[in-house]
Amino acid sequence: MKILLAISLFFIVSSLQAIDLPWIHNLETAKKIAQKEHKDIYVFIGAEHCNFCVRYKNEVLSNKKVQQILKKRFVTVFFNRDKHYVPKEFEKFGVPRHYFLTPNGRIYFDDAGIKGVNGFFMMLDEASLNR
Repeated sequence: MKILLAISLFFIVSSLQAIDLPWIHNLETAKKIAQKEHKDIYVFIGAEHCNFCVRYKNEVLSNKKVQQILKKRFVTVFFNRDKHYVPKEFEKFGVPRHYFLTPNGRIYFDDAGIKGVNGFFMMLDEASLNR
């Protein structure tokens, strides 16, 4: 059982690290960077044994157009609800979860579930309308 857990953890961590985005795991650090760079914040919350989270990372976050938009417009934050401290303003169950924040940390849009690439861009449009 421990070996299975270790293998699962390895693949989840590896799949996120393979994605070419500068992930931060601390909201306060992200806010400082966002204010300095005049960017909003995208928060992605996942979990250790979440097949949908892995699928989202592999199908959406690995997409070059998605990465370009996220790098250009957002400071990217990832919280593994089983490993990282998730601030109380975020729901950590029902993952994957997505939050869009102002540089000061005000949540202006949130969503849950797996999104395809087109779904990601639709979510981004909805977030922009709520900004």
